[in-house]
Amino acid sequence: MKKNFKSRQFLLVSLSLFLLLSLTGCWSSHEIEELRLEVGIALDKGKESATEKELEEQGGGYPKRNIITLTHQFINAQATGAGNKGTGTQQKTYLNISDTGDSIHQIIRELPLNGKGNFTSQHTKVIVIGEKLLRTYSLDRLLNEFLRDNEIRPSCLVIISKGRASKALELNNPGEVSAFSLVKTTESQSRTTRILPPMPLAKLTGKMQSESSFFLQNVVSANGEVKFAGAAVINGKTKKLVGFLNEEELEGITWITGKGKGGLVKSFDQETKELIIYEIESMNSQIIPHVKGENISFDVNIESEGRLSENWVAKGNPFDNKFLNRTKNAAEKEVKHLVQNVTNKMQKEYQTDVAGFGNQLRIAHPKLWEKIKKDWDERFSNVPIKYNVKLTIKDYGTYGASK
Repeated sequence: MKKNFKSRQFLLVSLSLFLLLSLTGCWSSHEIEELRLEVGIALDKGKESATEKELEEQGGGYPKRNIITLTHQFINAQATGAGNKGTGTQQKTYLNISDTGDSIHQIIRELPLNGKGNFTSQHTKVIVIGEKLLRTYSLDRLLNEFLRDNEIRPSCLVIISKGRASKALELNNPGEVSAFSLVKTTESQSRTTRILPPMPLAKLTGKMQSESSFFLQNVVSANGEVKFAGAAVINGKTKKLVGFLNEEELEGITWITGKGKGGLVKSFDQETKELIIYEIESMNSQIIPHVKGENISFDVNIESEGRLSENWVAKGNPFDNKFLNRTKNAAEKEVKHLVQNVTNKMQKEYQTDVAGFGNQLRIAHPKLWEKIKKDWDERFSNVPIKYNVKLTIKDYGTYGASK
């Protein structure tokens, strides 16, 4: 009887609480118009706004060094797809707000003082870091607060901007959210070899702790347009920006690592000098280290299967074996040019291994790696590398189906 009485009492209390919450709403709820949803963050070298300058002149600000400008991108809950009645214009679906200081956490806590209310960072999709800031301060310092913050999800992506990062969060199209657009672009790897695999905070932590150099996706912004353009090279020891790889050089890195999911190789027929396009269907690369005493070298075997997707050669039979061999050789020659070109830049200009040669040496020769890993980037600059490229044309598109 006592057990039944207690069970009934518990059920009654639970039911009462449920009805109370259903009628009155959750006590901790916030109206969506009042709670700002942050979706993007930009970090730039410090540049005070007019309001901040005025506040300093009046002596009303707090003690700080103006070394970082942080830009939040929020969803604009007031925007409507139908546009503003009577004006014929459409509101932007995002709102960017910037503040300057020397502590990222303190800058974030300035928002309530500006009358911007509360916000949540659980939906932040991307962090963009400006070139000038990353040349001055290490990546681990700039991301320290976000890695400690339990609101920022580990899936948040990190991208570098050549120019001010805040420009990457601005778009001409008022109906498009910049942060969402950046994330969507990273998902287009199957279409081109000039986009890197997405780099979330969770994966980036391991990259920084390894002390090996690496690269991050770079974006360029101008007049409200944003384009993925090459990669930013990060030094493994200093965690600072070393320089950039252009789009062609990034293609070379993709072939060396074999991490491409699709894309094109543009080459020219040796006899006619006409354009030929090879479309990548699969890609594989094997980096093989060789150690003889103190001498280290690498063989890189690159293989790919694809299709002849565009052919401007008017004369000759495109299905003739001789022509197909010319086409294959032209595409292989172009891939060799891409990988040798970026290797020269890594070894001679940056003296930085961002293609994973050191990692393959670590796997094959762990004892040797422990001895040389601290000076690997410098040693890498003089290591001989031989490339073997083999492409196979196995498809000719719908045009070839009738042949």
